[in-house]
Amino acid sequence: MPPSLNASAYRDLLKSFLVEDIGTGDITTKTTVSATQRACGEVIAKAPLVLAGIELFTEVFRLLDKAAEAEFICRDGEELAPGKIPARIRASARALLTGERVALNLLQRLSGGARLTRRFVRAVEGTGARILDTRKTTPGLRALEKYAVLVGGGKSHRKDLAEAVLIKENHIRLAGGVTAALAAAQSTKGCVAWIEIEVTNLHELRDALAHAPDVILLDNMSPSLVRQSVLQVRAHDPQKNMRTEASGGITLANVREFAEAGVDWISVGALTHSAPAVDLSFEIEPE
Repeated sequence: MPPSLNASAYRDLLKSFLVEDIGTGDITTKTTVSATQRACGEVIAKAPLVLAGIELFTEVFRLLDKAAEAEFICRDGEELAPGKIPARIRASARALLTGERVALNLLQRLSGGARLTRRFVRAVEGTGARILDTRKTTPGLRALEKYAVLVGGGKSHRKDLAEAVLIKENHIRLAGGVTAALAAAQSTKGCVAWIEIEVTNLHELRDALAHAPDVILLDNMSPSLVRQSVLQVRAHDPQKNMRTEASGGITLANVREFAEAGVDWISVGALTHSAPAVDLSFEIEPE
């Protein structure tokens, strides 16, 4: 089952999107369409997609017309073929025209992220590896972009910097090395979800293993080096208390190879920063 989304919790964010788009007023709609005209709008899939954000889509129109009524034919997480209609909205014609772009932009973007995530998830089926997102999100849209990843079957990594310790290359350099960074991070144990450190070679991995972090991030390694690293981690930690994560250079073409190398997690920044928006249209007819 896909996660649920409380669209009303994002009303302020949606309002800000509308303010940005409307400016001082939708002059075209005001001059061409009567204020009393009612209409029905249909969302239509123009390409294969995984639906994500349909509640947000309809909430945009409720902000412009409190009497707007939504008819949901599909729900988030469903796969739509071209021509499928996931929802209809009945509202003021002016509201439908004015909110169309904001509502469609969100639905296209989130459904694109869900579709790309679903493709990665299917590519690693049966391996035990989980597909994760990253913090490479659009400022202001993180919660929604991460929601799309969940809809697609992926797993959320850190939601923010406070959730977990993730010691990366720059932290290591400034702290004075892997050993110094992990020793300092022990003070957070029990206060954060996990302590993780990034390593780029077997030497750094050996240093990290000596301090038993919760997660070891194998960054920008080849699949064969990832496999060697996972074997070393398992030899050091046969109870599998430590998780391994692969990141960097992961694509649909090679993700299966990384998964078969034995990692627990595979993080893919593209799920949020490079997922192509899917093609949807919104056709409005008078009532």
